[in-house]
This record gives sequence, structure tokens and C-alpha cells, in this order.
Amino acid sequence: MSSINRRKGWAALSLAAVLAVTAGCSGSGNSNEASNSGSEASGTQAAPSGNSSGPLAFDLWLGWTATINNDSLVQKYWKETEPGVEVKLEATQGDALTALNLKINTGGFKDAAIFGRNDTVKSAMNRSNQILSLEQYFDMPDKYPGLAAIPKQYLERMKDKDGHIWSIPTWFDQNPDDPWPGWSSLSWVVRTDVLEQVGMTKDDLKTIEGVETYLKKAAEQKDASGKSLLPMSFLMDTNDTAGWNDENAILTAFGVSTSGSGVAKKGDEFVFAFDDPQYKAAYQWMNKMYREQLIDPEVVTDKKERYKEKNKSGRVALNVGSFFNMDASLWETLDGPTETGWYYDVIPYPQVPGVEQVGTNQVVNPYPGYDVYISKNTKNLEAILKFFDYTLSPKPEMQQVVNEGPAGLYWDWVDQPLGKWNYIDDNYKQLRNSGDQASKAKVTPELYMTSSYNNAWYPWWNNEVELAGAAKSQQFTAAVGQMGGVRAAHNYDLLTPKEGGVWEKYAPELENIRKEFRAKFLMAKDDAAFESTWKAFRDALEKRAHWSEMKQEWLETYQADVAANGEF
Repeated sequence: MSSINRRKGWAALSLAAVLAVTAGCSGSGNSNEASNSGSEASGTQAAPSGNSSGPLAFDLWLGWTATINNDSLVQKYWKETEPGVEVKLEATQGDALTALNLKINTGGFKDAAIFGRNDTVKSAMNRSNQILSLEQYFDMPDKYPGLAAIPKQYLERMKDKDGHIWSIPTWFDQNPDDPWPGWSSLSWVVRTDVLEQVGMTKDDLKTIEGVETYLKKAAEQKDASGKSLLPMSFLMDTNDTAGWNDENAILTAFGVSTSGSGVAKKGDEFVFAFDDPQYKAAYQWMNKMYREQLIDPEVVTDKKERYKEKNKSGRVALNVGSFFNMDASLWETLDGPTETGWYYDVIPYPQVPGVEQVGTNQVVNPYPGYDVYISKNTKNLEAILKFFDYTLSPKPEMQQVVNEGPAGLYWDWVDQPLGKWNYIDDNYKQLRNSGDQASKAKVTPELYMTSSYNNAWYPWWNNEVELAGAAKSQQFTAAVGQMGGVRAAHNYDLLTPKEGGVWEKYAPELENIRKEFRAKFLMAKDDAAFESTWKAFRDALEKRAHWSEMKQEWLETYQADVAANGEF
């Protein structure tokens, strides 16, 4: 039940290939077919009525692969108690976009479909002539209070030029002005036991100079096997992206913004990360630490498992990057100071001379992450609307209720509402946490994404734990979210590259350049070699990635988005 993962690299942004979709032929005799096809529709037609015989029910097609058990305990609750709707699920097999193309060209889905928000899916759905426009249902507070409670700014940005809205948005922040910060994890993580051994405290690490002093002292310490400690390390994962990699925790301290589109707005100007002078300064510092043997000399070549093993065996005194890359099980499986993992703790980004504000490494996008599309041929519209009106009730705990049932059924509050919680049904808990997808599917379809979330209470920051170490990841992420590197998204963070444009064409090469030169920056033998490498990097950006053209296209895309949708 984590937030939608938005760690896509800003340099690797690209559109999925546009689906080759033939407009589906809708069956004759449906009084609601008239011109309900995307922006060509001239108005919102009357909706078909719900199923007048038998209990309310509908089929929901999931735009992802999942283990389905339509007899799960949570689905039984929905059917028999609240909201009184039977939800029959169908999962996608294989690639979701290919499955959507096939579904559209073979008559469409029966009732409703939910997909992660995606412009390619949206375009295919709208051009299919198979979905209902839904704007009227968001303005019926007496009948559908949950739908009416959706923040209006989300709905406004969903309207086409004729004012139609073609999906029910889900998985959004109930309060866009105070969004939940997400699982923030890009940080500086120190071994407090080593800190104590060298006679320092966390306060001594508030500056980059203090960190350097600690690294030099840590290099003189030994691990349990008698080997010298590796003062500092991070994971240079070959599968990471420009927007999500461990080095970004260092760039953050140096004031470089790497999240979203990798763009910081300073006054009226936009500054791209690669052009920020502090980008160079950050890698110069890393190079200095590497040459002084204060960074693990194998950092460039270590694989993820080797990196984790070094942390597990207590070889590293300070890590930078995502603490999840270190392997959270190092502390989550402990109940006290019995192993090295117990002593890990996050510290604020150290202050760097000349840097007034740390960079942004994560933007919090409160906007919807999923869309529910409704077939215009459905005979179960009332069931669909009633179910999503229920799931979108604006209660802080609603994602937990949708995922696990209401409080008092399979789980309950430990002390008070919106406090700690735990499972109260041992059978449910055992199946839910078994690690086996088929067993989990017996109790819950795990459809948290049909609901919304709220910073006032997030379930997986508040679950009661059996081991003290299991609470550390929650504590770490809450702390990192307050260190200045996380902010709410603006529209310039969320731009989609122009289809067939320069950014789409050259983004893969831009990412190749980043990965190629980060290692060269780190291992430059002296200052002169670093300067030579930096010049080669800048030349490669222009010659291989057409960097100036990419930035110009980005600016034009931004200006067009502001003209069409306004700025936020």
C-alpha cells in the first residue's frame, strides 16, 4: 500500500508508443451512443440506469497483472455490507497497452476499467468511442458525496475543450495544499556507533566540513573482522535514472534539483540540473573524497547485492542515497542493538558553503495517479458510481478501509482513531502477510488505488510493529520528508515530452551520457583531469544529445501547458 511510484528519470522521459487503435464500433440500439467520443462530443448524454434486478454488481478490469480471487473477504464485505456492491475483477495479462489495444478492437470492456494515469491510455480510450463522459456525477453531493468531494482543481485539469471529463480520478491527495510527502528516502545515513567511537555527535555533521572530518576519523576504525572501515559509500546502480539515484542525495546538499523534470525555477528563470554550477561542484567534491580514499574504491563497480553485503557486515561508516538501497531488513528485523543495522540513522543534508537552499530530489504529486473509465454500454452504471463514491469518501483512513475493510472487522485502532492500528483477526493477518500472492488474494484484492490518501494519517506509518526496528523505516522516511528536499509538484515538474519531438528522441542518449560521465567524474586522477572530463561532458551534451534543442522544446512545451491549463 505504498504511494504510486514516480521515480522516473527526468532525462529519460518518453511517451509510450501510441496505440494503433481503430475506433470501436458500438452496438446498435443503445440510446446513449450519440457522439460520446472524446472531444467530438457535443454534450453529456443521459446515462443508462443501474441494474434493476438483483444486487448491484459490475465488472472492473484492472490495467495491470494481478492474482485474482473474486471470493476474497474484503470483496464479500463490499457485496454484503458496504457499499452493497459486488465487484468482479479481471486482471490484465501481459503488457497493459497491448491488452488495451486488443480489448478496444474486440468490442471494449464490459463495465469499468482502471489504469494508472497515462496519456497514451487516455488518448486510446477517448478515441475508442466506447466510454461515458462523467462530469455531471461530480456535482451531485446529495447522491454522490464522495465524488463531489474530489478537489475541484483535479477535475478542472481533466476537462476537454468542451468541458467533458472522461474518467473518475482516483489515488489523489485529499488535501492538495498539504500533501502526504511519500516514502522519502534519499538521505545521508550515519552509523551512530561509529560516530560515538570517533568522539563526534550528529550535530558535528551539520556542515560538509564536519562530514569530511568524520570520514577521515572513520577511516581509522576497524570493522568486526579487523578491516578498515569504508568511510562513505553509495550505490551506482546501472538501472537507476537521472531523477532517482543515490548521488542525488549529494546533489541535493549542493543545491541541485533533480526531481520532476530536473528543473529548478529561480525567479522567472528555469535552471536545468546539468547546467547548474553546483552540479559540477558536487561531483568535484565526490572526486576529492574518492581521491582521498574516503569513498569506497569499488563504488563504481559494486553490484547491488555486494553493496548490501558490505552494509550488512558493518563495513561502511556513512551512506548517501536511498536508505532502501542499503536494505531496510538490516534494521527492520531487529528488536535492539544486536547488530550493526540498529545503529543506522538519517541526518539532515549537510550545509555546503554558498548554498542557501538544498535542492529538490522528490516532488510530491497530489494529483490523481489512476483513472477509472466507464463503458457507455454498461448496464451497471449505478453500481459503478456507488462503489467509487464509497471508495472516494474523503476520510483520512479511507485507503486502509478500502484495502483491509473497516476498523473493527479484520483490523482496529490500538488506542484511538487515527493512531496506531493492528490486525485483530489472526487468520486474516496470516494470509495477508504470508508473502504468497494467492493467499493474500483470499483476503483482499488490495485495491487501495481506488481510494485517496491524506497526510493526516497514513496507514503504513502507523501500523503497530512486533520488532522495534520495524518502525525505523517509518521514522526515517518521515524525517527525510522534512529535510527540505521534498516539495509539492508544480506543472513544470509534470510535463509530458512532445510526441516525436527532440526530447523524446534524444532522452535515451542523454541518460547514456549521464551514466558514462558520472564514473569518469568520480575517478578523475586530479583537478586537471576533472576539468578535461567536464569539458568532454558538456561537448557530449550538445553533440550527442542536442541539449540546447531539448531545453528549447521543453520551454515551449511548458508555455503551451500554461496557456492551456494555467500554472500551479
